[in-house]
Amino acid sequence: MYEKDGEKYYIVDAHIALWDARAENQKNIHGKQFIDCFYDYHKNLSPEEVVWDYDTYTYYGEQRLLKDLFEDGYVDHAIFQPAILSDFYRRGFGQTEDALALTRANPGKLTYNHAWDPRHEEAGLEQLRKDADRMGLKGVKLYTAEWNGDSRGYKLDSPWSRRYLEECLKLGIKNIHVHKGPTIRPLDRDAFDVADIDQVATDYTELNFIVEHVGLPRLEDFCWIATQEPNVYGGLAVAMPFIHSRPKYFAQILGELLYWIGEDRILFSSDYAIWTPKWLIEKFVDFQIPPELTEYAPITTAQKKKILGLNAAALYDLDVPQELRLPTEAGNASAEVAAGARS
Repeated sequence: MYEKDGEKYYIVDAHIALWDARAENQKNIHGKQFIDCFYDYHKNLSPEEVVWDYDTYTYYGEQRLLKDLFEDGYVDHAIFQPAILSDFYRRGFGQTEDALALTRANPGKLTYNHAWDPRHEEAGLEQLRKDADRMGLKGVKLYTAEWNGDSRGYKLDSPWSRRYLEECLKLGIKNIHVHKGPTIRPLDRDAFDVADIDQVATDYTELNFIVEHVGLPRLEDFCWIATQEPNVYGGLAVAMPFIHSRPKYFAQILGELLYWIGEDRILFSSDYAIWTPKWLIEKFVDFQIPPELTEYAPITTAQKKKILGLNAAALYDLDVPQELRLPTEAGNASAEVAAGARS
């Protein structure tokens, strides 16, 4: 919980990871390229005083994660969104079993989402059924640009992807988080294109599609899709740190999102450990749309409370303390094109 000027904020960090990118876990040059690209994002978009050294960044472990999120970072609940990347790392990039164990050891504080890859076809479907039962999955994180042998990505609207989405429906996995946005070396930008969200969001209205990184740099494409699909949400991972390095750019991103999809479908994420939540939350609560950006309405305290936690809490049925709730229900997604136009 974060408190400032008499206002209390329930915080859900909707995109965190526990990774191991040390040299001994790198399978090839691409493992080093990937973590180096992450580190460049970290050091170039963070305030200088919160930049980690490189070795810590490659492996920080469970106790550092707990401290950064729950002791120092104001976070009430956090959601693991693993990237597997088995073509680049011997034991995988995201430490899935360690993250699952940490979730079980901290009931009420963590949710573990897993991953699937439609290119594993029938064998992957059977594994998904086992994972859903063993892990108690409510959500998954998909990386459509992940390499698999000769393949350098897949589309969500492919026949095999559709079979996996239909299996998610059967298994009660409702929240489909998808990395759609900035490329990461050596992955390909076009494999992160947001366009395939459009078809599956229309065809699977009982699933929620949380587009991580709000499609950046394709924000406009994302907004034009999400405004007409009430089951599409925007995750602010990667967008958030621009609040420090390029605050006017961040204001434009946020202003566009509020205009097109409204305040109930935007989720705060630090993208830990690319960034840490403490400074992002402090800056966001203090943030305001600059007065010269006259086409965007000022952001209200109630909107900040929804974005920082109440919207994600609604998606994951989290029990928000009464004193941290709003009089009106957050996360009430409705089909209303360009919701902000009525402001």
